[in-house]
Amino acid sequence: MPSSIVDVLLASEEPSVRWKVRVHALGEDPGSLAIRRLQGQVRRASRTRALIDGWSANPCGSYTKWQGGHWVLAALADLGYPAGDKDLFPLRDQLLRTWLAPRYLRDGRPTSSAKVTTTTSVPVIAGRHRRCGSQQGNALLSTVVLGLDDGRAAQLVERLLHWQWPDGGWNCDKNPAATSSSVYETLLPMRGLHAYAREHQDTTAQAGARRAADVLLERRLLFRRSTGRLIWPDWARLHYPVYWRYDVLAALKGLAEVGLIDDPRCDDALDLLESKRLPDGGWPTEARYYKGFGAEARQSFDHVDWGGVDKHRTNEWVTADALAVLAAAGRVR
Repeated sequence: MPSSIVDVLLASEEPSVRWKVRVHALGEDPGSLAIRRLQGQVRRASRTRALIDGWSANPCGSYTKWQGGHWVLAALADLGYPAGDKDLFPLRDQLLRTWLAPRYLRDGRPTSSAKVTTTTSVPVIAGRHRRCGSQQGNALLSTVVLGLDDGRAAQLVERLLHWQWPDGGWNCDKNPAATSSSVYETLLPMRGLHAYAREHQDTTAQAGARRAADVLLERRLLFRRSTGRLIWPDWARLHYPVYWRYDVLAALKGLAEVGLIDDPRCDDALDLLESKRLPDGGWPTEARYYKGFGAEARQSFDHVDWGGVDKHRTNEWVTADALAVLAAAGRVR
């Protein structure tokens, strides 16, 4: 692994960047005293405090983009925030009230497209549950990674497995003709189920995660099964954060987590990621999903700035994730 970019990241002012590199790229023991001390720095960092304080100052709906507790917890989980912090219990409780509401515990079978509703139940159309699995999947991932599971995570697992489509994924498309899972709705449930399975040695959850991985792998992560062409140009761009969306790095990161990064069907995506490397050894942010940042609650504004978009400048979080993926794939030492 090129020492120059690693040295730059290890000297970052952002403890979350240093945590990502040391744990995921360099393979340090996440339970070691040194890493736990580093996570203490992550907890106290101005960025993570801004995420939590921003939510506290404006406790909007959990899924309010991108300032709700759903997104705050997802960010903290990705940044290496220490597990089991009681300060996060209010965010967790709002999150689980949202995604374990009674309507998600009931199946509905509309008799016509005009009667499709998601306000009282999960519609089952043409034998498939039409549900945005990314929502419960992200909630599961955050709850497990942040050590906030009070027993309710098992309900999220049960719901996701109950809704899983025959091809292994999830989709909320109400069109009866839709018979293939969506990668948008499948990536996060895959990661959440795997995280839960690892924590609880749950073979059923792990099998569900493995089936979900096939949805990505059958498309070589980015490409049409019929023609081999790129499905959507935005998937080939690098973003941070990805939120509920999908791109080449997010897909590779998920497959690295579940231990499938060495599958040959990842090779083209790995080649694409390597091709985006900058002369200084880092990777840029090529596009973004948040419109701005700050304390003012506005649609699609985040609480913090994640570095903006600059195709010629290294983004530390993107670079740390890219190095971790390539290290897992054996492409950097």
